[in-house]
Amino acid sequence: MKPVKKGQLLTVSAPSGAGKTSLVRALMALEANIRVSVSHTTRPIRPGEQSGVNYHFVTRDEFEAKRDNGDFFEWAEVFGNFYGTAQEEVETLVGSGFDVILEIDWQGAKQVKTALTDSCAVFIVPPSLETLRRRLSDRGQDDDTVINARMAQAEAELAHCGDGDYVVLNNDFDRAVEDLRAIIKARSLRREAQEEVLQALLSQVE
Repeated sequence: MKPVKKGQLLTVSAPSGAGKTSLVRALMALEANIRVSVSHTTRPIRPGEQSGVNYHFVTRDEFEAKRDNGDFFEWAEVFGNFYGTAQEEVETLVGSGFDVILEIDWQGAKQVKTALTDSCAVFIVPPSLETLRRRLSDRGQDDDTVINARMAQAEAELAHCGDGDYVVLNNDFDRAVEDLRAIIKARSLRREAQEEVLQALLSQVE
């Protein structure tokens, strides 16, 4: 049986309200080989969310037990809540040939890059802080105090966008989706990713 070509691992980070989740969902609708790893979190479930779909919602004690057991590929604390990516889930998906996206903050992206240098870090940025504040207000989920806190966090997040391998400006949504798609395509054509093709070709000229 022909071995399965391993998939890619990408982290996608962005300030809250920059459109990260919407962009990734649109990308998945275009590319059947992409999967998003469902993170664990201790934050409360929001209306319309489902455990196991949006997040694996767990208690703080459950999260800490998994963390201390080394079950997480990466983890971080954001706004007083824990978020973490299960290592087993990521390894299974990548090993099955899927390109896996982790929607995580800059702290998690940095941990992933340190653990797996071949991973790809993508940062989504808004056209301006004013636009970001408007998007947060338009969502109608948070009061002014929370929005102000998210804006302060956004500035801290944007300070780390230079750590990424790619930066995607989400000014025009459709164009931003195509930019993400182009990143996936370009990385799939790297020499390292095409070793199987190259070996088969070179074997014919030996």
